[in-house]
Amino acid sequence: MLEVRNLKVQYGNLTIVDNVSFSVGEGQWLMIVGPNGAGKSTIINAVSQGAPYTGEVRFNNKKIEKYKPHERARIIGVLAQSNYVNYSFTVQEVIRLGRYAYAPGIFSRQTKEDERYISEAIEMTGLKSLLNQSVLTLSGGELQRVFLAQLFAQNPRLLLLDEPTNHLDLLYQKQVFALIQEWLKTPGRAVVSVVHDLSLARAYGKQALLLDRGKIKASGEINEVLNARNLDSVYSMDVYEWMRSKLEQWI
Repeated sequence: MLEVRNLKVQYGNLTIVDNVSFSVGEGQWLMIVGPNGAGKSTIINAVSQGAPYTGEVRFNNKKIEKYKPHERARIIGVLAQSNYVNYSFTVQEVIRLGRYAYAPGIFSRQTKEDERYISEAIEMTGLKSLLNQSVLTLSGGELQRVFLAQLFAQNPRLLLLDEPTNHLDLLYQKQVFALIQEWLKTPGRAVVSVVHDLSLARAYGKQALLLDRGKIKASGEINEVLNARNLDSVYSMDVYEWMRSKLEQWI
């Protein structure tokens, strides 16, 4: 599905991402991990065509820039690190925007197929009781579910998620990752997500890309990538020991 080759992102003389290559196949959930400033979010921005880069980004063997904008919007769904709505849209209105890429015109009515995907997204995210509520009144976890529902209604093939549980408490973290995991069960889909919490990455991901200062430290099966030696090198600390010490406080 997704193939990234020799990705490089520079701003002036500053290299943010340096010669990064990876691939994500159908049914896979790739976790991009690493310390602050490693280039994780920049990769998401570049793959979604939000940042200039050199190298190649291909989807199903076709260069991503060769797709027309509305075609890309049907293929790729993006959840940014910080999402907000500064107008009093209802939950239902925000979710319906997920079908915009399929509209033949600005004032086109939504089709039965649109309604089906919208209904499925609402059901999947458990938002039926909130449909007529203003998004300005929602908690952080509820709002994140609304944005996920919008993505699910969009029905993309690939989700690009930049810290999807950012600023969420434990319950909402679990809910959001469980929703993504459920979405991924449908054939023909894949997920790439930036994750700071290594425990969440190991719990839900099968593949991982570990970055250090814009370069790949390790990539592949997640338990192999997130081994003690790699983590100690990248984070400059004994990560396993630190996690064990925190766990012991609860035992």
